[in-house]
Amino acid sequence: MRDSDKVVSLGTGRERQVWIVVGFLGVIVVSYAAGVLFRKTAQFDLLVDGVLSLLTMWGPALVCWWCATRRHKRSLDVGLVAAALAFQAAGDTYYVFYSAGGDEVPVPSLADIGYVGFYLLMLAALFVVVYRRLRTMTWPVVLDCAVGTLGAGAALVVILGPILAPSGTDSGSGWFSGVYPLLDLMLFAVVVGIAATPGRKIGREWTLLALGLLIFTAADVSYAFLELDGMYIPGTPLDATWALGTALIGCWAVFHEEVNATASRHFPAIPVQTIPALATATALGVLIIAALHNVLFLAVVLASLTLALAAVPLVFRQRMHLLDLTHQARTDELTGLHNRRALYADVPPRLAENLQQPSAILLLDIDKFKEINDGLGHDVGDDLLRQVSARLAEQLRPVDLLARMGGDEFVAHVADCSPAAAQAVAVQLRESLARPYDLSGVSVQVNASIGISCFPSQGVDLSQLLRKADMAMYGAKSMHTGYLVYSESSSVPHDGHFHTVQDLNHAFSDNQLILHFQPKVNLLTGQVSGVEALVRWNHPILGVLPPDAFLRRFEEAGLMPSLTEVVLGKALDQAAVWEEVGTSVPVAVNLPAGAIMDSLLPARVAEMCGVRGLQASVLIVEITEDVLVADRERARTVLAELRRMGVRIAVDDFGKGFSSLSYLRELPIDELKLDKSFILTMMDDARATALVVSTIDLAHSMGLQMTAEGVENEQVYRALTDYGCDLAQGYFMSRPVPAQELTTWFRGRGPGFLGDGSVVVDTNDQDSIFRPAP
Repeated sequence: MRDSDKVVSLGTGRERQVWIVVGFLGVIVVSYAAGVLFRKTAQFDLLVDGVLSLLTMWGPALVCWWCATRRHKRSLDVGLVAAALAFQAAGDTYYVFYSAGGDEVPVPSLADIGYVGFYLLMLAALFVVVYRRLRTMTWPVVLDCAVGTLGAGAALVVILGPILAPSGTDSGSGWFSGVYPLLDLMLFAVVVGIAATPGRKIGREWTLLALGLLIFTAADVSYAFLELDGMYIPGTPLDATWALGTALIGCWAVFHEEVNATASRHFPAIPVQTIPALATATALGVLIIAALHNVLFLAVVLASLTLALAAVPLVFRQRMHLLDLTHQARTDELTGLHNRRALYADVPPRLAENLQQPSAILLLDIDKFKEINDGLGHDVGDDLLRQVSARLAEQLRPVDLLARMGGDEFVAHVADCSPAAAQAVAVQLRESLARPYDLSGVSVQVNASIGISCFPSQGVDLSQLLRKADMAMYGAKSMHTGYLVYSESSSVPHDGHFHTVQDLNHAFSDNQLILHFQPKVNLLTGQVSGVEALVRWNHPILGVLPPDAFLRRFEEAGLMPSLTEVVLGKALDQAAVWEEVGTSVPVAVNLPAGAIMDSLLPARVAEMCGVRGLQASVLIVEITEDVLVADRERARTVLAELRRMGVRIAVDDFGKGFSSLSYLRELPIDELKLDKSFILTMMDDARATALVVSTIDLAHSMGLQMTAEGVENEQVYRALTDYGCDLAQGYFMSRPVPAQELTTWFRGRGPGFLGDGSVVVDTNDQDSIFRPAP
């Protein structure tokens, strides 16, 4: 299986496991509810009040513990919720066993230890959630959340007034009758505060937790009112609401664990001013009620604080607006992380303040991100980047700094970190990123290559550290090691050349990319029927580099579109130069898959030809079979439009791929270029010869031209002529050479020009065959 086939896979096993657990929780809740509704006696029932009742409590607790143990990193919130449910289940177990004998459970009792523990641990879990959110929230957002929390608290205090009022009694029963509603009040207010995050998309899993806690709180409040009037009876449908609440909390743990392995399916975000507006209106209502009726002083205090905080943005609007603008300027819009500007502003002072303390720069580049972005769409690519950033942030400490540099590159400054510790962090990050991602219903597995540079041993300047981390990252990517710490010996890949992103950008800005041209000769007439443009990098240090030395790096850096644009422009520039001197030379340019899948390509080609005064027929677009496999329908649309304009279409490296030959019938193709691997062996391998001959016949039977690549000697040249091949390209006729050399040769072939401006190569005269020295 090729690498591209491994990028996308369906994660049905994990999903099946998740839904089995959710189904188990659903079955026990429904069974208990049915038992409560259809019981025939008010007496203690062993099956309903004993087994099923305890299952509804211990089931979600065990599920939460299972989820917490599956998440090896950063599972504090799930662990606290699991402990809270375990305390609740333990309290219920004591209550069930005590009441099974017909005795009334005293208040307080050992069960109350479990119940109070549930509230405290659940509040701790919610505090962890709030703390993590505060790290990425601006002050206006924090104020809105506080307004929502206080407003909800004020409303609930008014509702719970009859219960809270008598809580001043000294008896244990009276004390507990008041403490539970107060704990419910705190739980409810925090949940509302989390939900009040303006513009924040609340995932499915957090909706389940909030709904479960709200149902649990509603059940507690209902129980308190019934108990106040002496009307509560155990084993009624009210008991089933506690079971439903805990089951939803268990489902939250399942989907929360799953979302860290795949993705969060977001529900629409709450409009920005919804919760603050409702909270303000509620606070005003509470104060109006307080003026007309006797309500608890706590409700008045909470309502007053709600209005006071709601007024803060009005008083400090200008200053908060400036703070918000500053935050936005330093924040990556897509992921909410620090951006490049914040990285360069914050890291140098961090380094300067701790010159003797080792730290590390980790530069991460997502492997195969371009394939996903091009294949599944940019919106899916954006979703992947958001999920990746969330996982990275979860693995780092608050003292560390994480930023998105742009594209699929992330940088982390890990404080107080030795080289060995930095490698451990890299392993931890890769483990987190390796879990599947759910992107629009498709399970995708990706990972990252990580380069590490160490402060201060490898540099004290951020730019220097980033450059070395970039070099190490490229080494890790080239050697498939996952991560690599920079060293002088590992900074250069095995081919001896290393090109940083800065080097690649200099190739564009300093006009270091040049073209060499290789002629294609008509085997029947000896005419030069066209040339192929081949890119070279005139590197200021390494000299002229062939494509194999740098194309992969341009692709990894996401610069192939820019490179394609430069090559296409330079090729048409040279065609225009030849056109001016009366030499009409069609120019072939090899385009990558991303360019062929771009619906705007035909319009850009037309514009580029138009501004140079060229007909589109001067251009030959060469594509590979892999392009056609990627998205044949889309390729057919783009290629058909190019051909309608007059551009000829050639399939390069024909026979090298694994695609079906049906595309020869379906797509608008003019020429096949037989891969040189067949040509190089045809004189020594009868089977290769048979393939060459049959392929030539196939092309002709479909009205296509056949070009043989890799013609390196006269024997092959003559044999291909005898087999009826149309065109030949290779070192026997000419190596790829700069345009000026080819132009000089054109000008020196005066008698060789035909009426159509083509150039003739006399294959009987060895001196006329243009073969520059190696």
